[in-house]
Amino acid sequence: MSLPSLRLRAVNDLAVRPDGAYVLYWMIAQRRTRWNFALQYAADQARALGRPLLVFEPLRVGYRWASRRLHAFVIDGMRDQRAACAAAGVAYLPYVEPAAGAGSGLLAALAAEACLVVTDEYPCFFLPQMVAAAGRRLPARLEAVDGNGLLPLRASDRAFPPAAGFRRHLQATLPPHLELFPAADPLASVSGPPAVVPPAILARWPAADLDDPGLLDHLPIDQTVRETLRGGATTAEARLDDFLVDGLPRYGELRSHPDADAASGLSPWLHFGHLSPHAIVDRIFAAEGWHPGRLGKVTGSRAGWWGLSATAESFLDELVTWREVGFGFCFHRPDDYFTFDSLPDWARATLTEHAVDPRPVLYDRETLAAARTHDPLWNAAQTELVRTGRMQNYLRMLWGKKVLEWSRTPAEALDTLIELNNRYAIDGRDPNSYSGIFWTLGRFDRPWGPVRPIFGTIRYMSSENTARKLKLAGYLARFGVDQPRLL
Repeated sequence: MSLPSLRLRAVNDLAVRPDGAYVLYWMIAQRRTRWNFALQYAADQARALGRPLLVFEPLRVGYRWASRRLHAFVIDGMRDQRAACAAAGVAYLPYVEPAAGAGSGLLAALAAEACLVVTDEYPCFFLPQMVAAAGRRLPARLEAVDGNGLLPLRASDRAFPPAAGFRRHLQATLPPHLELFPAADPLASVSGPPAVVPPAILARWPAADLDDPGLLDHLPIDQTVRETLRGGATTAEARLDDFLVDGLPRYGELRSHPDADAASGLSPWLHFGHLSPHAIVDRIFAAEGWHPGRLGKVTGSRAGWWGLSATAESFLDELVTWREVGFGFCFHRPDDYFTFDSLPDWARATLTEHAVDPRPVLYDRETLAAARTHDPLWNAAQTELVRTGRMQNYLRMLWGKKVLEWSRTPAEALDTLIELNNRYAIDGRDPNSYSGIFWTLGRFDRPWGPVRPIFGTIRYMSSENTARKLKLAGYLARFGVDQPRLL
C-alpha cells in the first residue's frame, strides 16, 4: 500500500540521489518495527531504488528532563529493534550519546551516503525544531512521515479547543483513513544484502553496546529518576494482550477506579512509539468483527458511532478522540501549546480574575515533588508518579486541580505541573500529557458553575469527593499514608 499523501512532508527541497548507498530511516518518535508508516515508506523507497535500508535510532543526552528512567525505557526498545532488524536482514545502528554534543555530525555523515533520509513527524517537545534544523543542514533529501494517530495531522485545518467539536470532526473525517492502516510488518518486504555503515563513521561514533549493564551509569542525565517500567515493543504487546483479555471488558465501568486496574496503562509505550495506535485498533476491530459498514451517523456523541461494544467505544474515545485532539493542538499551535496563553479565552479570563483570591495553603515545588502536603490522596498520586513513572488517569485530574489550588498564581501552577509531569512521567513531554495538564485549567473543557474562589468557572474537584467515588483502599495501601482520613 502506498503512503497516504497527507502523511508525507518534504522537509527540504533536495533531490533523491539514486546512486546513494542506502535509504536511511532516522527513527526518532515511532520507535518500533511494526505498524510503522515511516519505516514502511523507507522500505518501499529502498525497494524502488534497489538500495538497502539502514535504520538509525539515536538517543541524545542534552535534552531537558533527560533521566535514567527515560533512557532505560528507550534502550529497552532499542534491543527489540535490534532483534527485529537482525531477523529481517536489515542493518540497524543504535547510538547512545555519551556526552552532550558527542553525536553532532553523525546524522549528516550518514545522510551524505544516503539516497534520501526518512524520519518521523512528531508535533511536540524538541522534535519539530530538531527535524527542521536537520532539513536545513543535511546534505540529502529529508522527508517526514506522520504516523502519530489514526487521523493524519494534516486532515484537520485547525486546533479544536473543545473536545466535543473535534469528536464531530473526527467522525466526519476519519472513515477513509480506517482503511489505510500501515503494514503490520514493513520489514517483510525488504530483501537483498544489508546496508554497510562506512567504517570511518563507526570509528568516530561507535554503535551503542545495548548489552552493557553499565551503559547508563556514567551518562550526564538525571541519575536520581530511576528506571521503573520496561520499555520496548515486546513488553508493550504483552501489556496490550493483558488489557484486551482482562481490562477492556471492565473498562467502561471501572477504568476510573485505581483498585480495579481496568485502565489500559499503555500510554508509556504509546509515547515512545513502542506501540502503534493502529495495532491496538486492529486488535479490537478483529475481536469484534468490525467493518466500515458498522459506522454510525456523525453526531459527535461519545458512544454509538464506531459500531462496537460499549466498552470498546469508551476506550476508543480515549485512545482516538482524546489522544488525537491533543496531537492536533500541538501540531497547529507549535509555538504556544505549552503556555498559559494557549488556554481558551474564557479559562484565561476566569483564572486571571481569581488569581488574587486567597489560597487555603501554599506549597513550593520541592514540597509537592516530595509528596509532603496535608492531602493524603494527592500525596499518594504524586508518590505513584515518582515511584512508577505513571499516574492513574482519574487521580491525575485531581492532582492537577489541587496544584492550581495550592499555587500563588495559575501560571505558577502550570509551570509546576509541567515540571513534575515531564520529569517523572514516562509518558510526559507528549501531546496527550500536555492535554491532561491543560485540561485541569480549562483546555478542551467548558465553564462550570457555581463560581468558586481560585477556580472561577474552571471545573472543580476535591479529594473528599474523589475518595467517596473511587475504590482506593488498595491504592492507598500501596502509595499512601494516613488512609483513615479519607476512607
